[in-house]
Amino acid sequence: MLAKAAHENFPVAPRFLPRAWRDDLMAVYGYARLVDDIGDGDLAPGDGDAVLLGLDADAVTDPLAMLDAVTDDLHRVFASAHGGPPPRHPLVRELIPTVRRAGLTPGPFLDLIEANRIDQRVSRYPDWDALLDYCRLSANPVGRLVLAITGTATEDSLRRSDAICTALQIVEHVQDVAEDLRRDRVYLPADAMRRFRVTEDDLAAPTANASVRTLVAWTTDRARRLLDEGAPLVGSLHGRLRLLLAGFVGGGRAAAQAIAGAGYDVLAGPPRPSKGGLLYAAGTTLRRGT
Repeated sequence: MLAKAAHENFPVAPRFLPRAWRDDLMAVYGYARLVDDIGDGDLAPGDGDAVLLGLDADAVTDPLAMLDAVTDDLHRVFASAHGGPPPRHPLVRELIPTVRRAGLTPGPFLDLIEANRIDQRVSRYPDWDALLDYCRLSANPVGRLVLAITGTATEDSLRRSDAICTALQIVEHVQDVAEDLRRDRVYLPADAMRRFRVTEDDLAAPTANASVRTLVAWTTDRARRLLDEGAPLVGSLHGRLRLLLAGFVGGGRAAAQAIAGAGYDVLAGPPRPSKGGLLYAAGTTLRRGT
């Protein structure tokens, strides 16, 4: 599960960070990956995760039951500081030192669970605002946790972090249009699909037609604007944290450029940035501070 960190559009916990920060970021990533894999039905084969969470083996096919069990396990993280029993699942248990070091609260962790509950009952989004509301639960909590772990959470940094995280989530949705549709999910706003005359049959095609490419270009551009809105956060930070945030923003920009470089055809396969493209975008963002 943690091996998936290497395939993200952004660096999760690069080696240039202090060891304590790396440990904390990987603990948060492991938890978030567990929750997402439950919501997406992507857990490793077998019933191991269900059993670890104290459920019957067949619960592994019931995402809502699994998410409820993770919620209970998360509450054990915070109760354990007052003598309560530790969490059952090792990836949840890994949060204990992180929560204590950084003084984290349950809210962002619970938001990630709620986003995956939404995925079990909502598969289409009527407009851009509805998609942003979803991203407030599915993406923004991660950035808020990063700021809390590094002691840099302010009103302005949280606002800019939210913009960056929402943009990264939308870029990922654009990359994964075909994969999401196979899960019967569409994260492109329905009103924009109507505007550009795109149907779900168009999204199921092996390659994108002109209407799909126009819709993807429109969505990618809006994500880029959100990245630009959040990018001044990089210039407000210093040292290794500035380098980390430049990697986040640069990763999103490189992914957006890869989508453009594919002619906005995301149906033939998810466009992914090259290592060189990632390094260039991160370096440019770091140098400019925006």
